[in-house]
Amino acid sequence: MTMRDRVGELALIRAEVLEGVPRATEAQHAKGKLTARERLSLLFDEGSFTEIEQLRRHRATGFGLEAKRPYTDGVVTGWGTVEGRTVFVFAHDFRIFGGALGEAHAAKIHKIMDMAIAAGAPLVSLNDGAGARIQEGVSALAGYGGIFQRNTKASGVIPQISVMLGPCAGGAAYSPALTDFVFMVRETSQMFITGPDVVKAVTGEEITQNGLGGADVHAGTSGVAHFVYDDEETCLAEVRYLLSMLPANNREMPPAAHSADPADRRCEQLLELVPLDGGRPYDMHEVIAELVDDGEYMEVHETWATSVITALARLDGQVVGVVANQPRSFAGVLDIHSSEKAARFVQMCDAFNIPLVTLVDVPGFLPGVDQEHGGIIRHGAKLLYAYCNATVPRVQVILRKAYGGAYIVMDSRSIGTDVSLAWPTNEIAVMGAEGAANVVFRRQIQAADDPEAVRAQLVKDYKSELMHPYYAVERGLVDDVIDPADTRSALIRALSMLRGKHASLPSRKHGNPPM
Repeated sequence: MTMRDRVGELALIRAEVLEGVPRATEAQHAKGKLTARERLSLLFDEGSFTEIEQLRRHRATGFGLEAKRPYTDGVVTGWGTVEGRTVFVFAHDFRIFGGALGEAHAAKIHKIMDMAIAAGAPLVSLNDGAGARIQEGVSALAGYGGIFQRNTKASGVIPQISVMLGPCAGGAAYSPALTDFVFMVRETSQMFITGPDVVKAVTGEEITQNGLGGADVHAGTSGVAHFVYDDEETCLAEVRYLLSMLPANNREMPPAAHSADPADRRCEQLLELVPLDGGRPYDMHEVIAELVDDGEYMEVHETWATSVITALARLDGQVVGVVANQPRSFAGVLDIHSSEKAARFVQMCDAFNIPLVTLVDVPGFLPGVDQEHGGIIRHGAKLLYAYCNATVPRVQVILRKAYGGAYIVMDSRSIGTDVSLAWPTNEIAVMGAEGAANVVFRRQIQAADDPEAVRAQLVKDYKSELMHPYYAVERGLVDDVIDPADTRSALIRALSMLRGKHASLPSRKHGNPPM
């Protein structure tokens, strides 16, 4: 046999691998799902994907495995480019063993994860698998352990994005939970530790797969999923968009982009969007859209813990992370879930050198027995810890209310924000004037001939003396009170000044945050 014969033989094998089994491909399409290779063609720049270990096969014997040894062993691994930047990937191929993980399958994933960490490039996983391969027993379980260990090693070093495009059950669900972002597709992707049959057997509850662990459940109820979309094409396009906002690793800055939106653009619309009355709601999304380049931003956890907004955007072409109270949802209070949501986002931004912009309009922490018993102190401390620990440039803007501990937690001057700005509508205080008057002057009000008139006067006095717009700036807790229309330009100037910021933390193995 000549060299040409060998090359021809190799070409035939590769063609067979790429084509797959038509019947299995048809079954995948019948479920409304793309194949692993079709997904890779949508994720990467055209012609840029390089596959490794395409001809890997399992070596397991017994339980019928020896009769079926397909190439790739059910997972495609390699690297390519997204908008010209290197990205590593592993993609489960549901057509082979249902994408179930065995020893060889896991070894391929381990290898590509190690390569991504060594190269300092993002890792994307396209998940569509049936969990551990039962026929391979403990070897499959050990394979998952190796993945979890590498997820943790890569955390805060390279961006890790999990894209759920099919089932993900049992221990397999913990790998996506360890990554930075989780994408899901409605109807076709599910995540759960125990499936509906086990739930029914143990608790008697009957529920569907989507009802238990579908995309909308994890996007709006559990908070496991950061993004959810109706189809795979849109989902993968948004993964590409997210990658364009992230650095390759923690040693780089996020990629800058040219912006045609003037840095000194006045935002006159803000004067109309935000009511003067602190009790009237408005949509903070509209404020963010008015401030950022071309009104474009990518909201993270859009439907979970909606009293706070977390989003990635650009200001003068530079990526920023935005954390903002949302007055249209529970008046913008901080509760257990919103504190955790914001803390996780702040932590991610700090890990990947993304400056933070915090827009404050917060009446306080949500009161209630459920909140206290649920650990609001511990969960609120997560956000406090995340901000205090962050060394990236940080700019705070106080739009209206900033009361009590929630004011401190929302990146106040006292916990280390670099620049604190406020609108002329700001009210910074321990609590609202009504509550303060009732506490401080309770006896005086009760003893008065006309308690309501006395209370009204005391509220007015409290506001004029301790809650006027210049009280905090007079004491150096706010750097400047600005015209709301100048907020965009003020943010851009502050962030430009802070671009060379260098801050360090005390030498330690790691902190001990309130997990």
